[in-house]
Amino acid sequence: MTGHRKPEDRQRPDAVDQIALAWSRERPGTPVESIGVITRVWRAAKLLGDERRRTLSRLGIDGATLDLLSTLRRHGAPYEMTPAELKRATLVTAGAISQRVVRAEAAGLVQAERTTGGRTLTVRLTDQGNRQIEDCVTRLLVHEDSLISHLSPQEREALTELLRKFLDGLIERLGADTNPGQVGEPSSSMATDPAARAH
Repeated sequence: MTGHRKPEDRQRPDAVDQIALAWSRERPGTPVESIGVITRVWRAAKLLGDERRRTLSRLGIDGATLDLLSTLRRHGAPYEMTPAELKRATLVTAGAISQRVVRAEAAGLVQAERTTGGRTLTVRLTDQGNRQIEDCVTRLLVHEDSLISHLSPQEREALTELLRKFLDGLIERLGADTNPGQVGEPSSSMATDPAARAH
């Protein structure tokens, strides 16, 4: 029948299934369906977060600098934003923006225009910064595309829509706000939180 998978089409039970089965056995009546979703999301986040950090290390850039450069690049020519615009786009504090700008400026990746009193007016990508973010984004996204190459185009589309619905519902229920990062960065706190193993 439509909507039902044949037994031979189902994946073999994995460690997450075993956790859910064990709780069902030990605590009959306790709802365990969330384990199949949330525990897998936690484990995927841990794997992706670790791999993102390894990839950025190979590319010679840290996540905060990547976020700053990609935010400026995605803003469009002339790749210039005010600190307030950067704060709104990245959902980090003004102090964090200031620290990122200082580090990137010292590396020659951005140029800040300041008042005589030292207040930053605008931040702009330099030619060097533009070259670095172009190279990083290309290499990063090509690599991360390979991480989902085991999914068909149809499966990717279906998973994208399910995750969108899942995340939207979480944000609404928890009253939370979130920023996925300018290149799609997994949250470091999500990737390392011990609650990922709590089930």
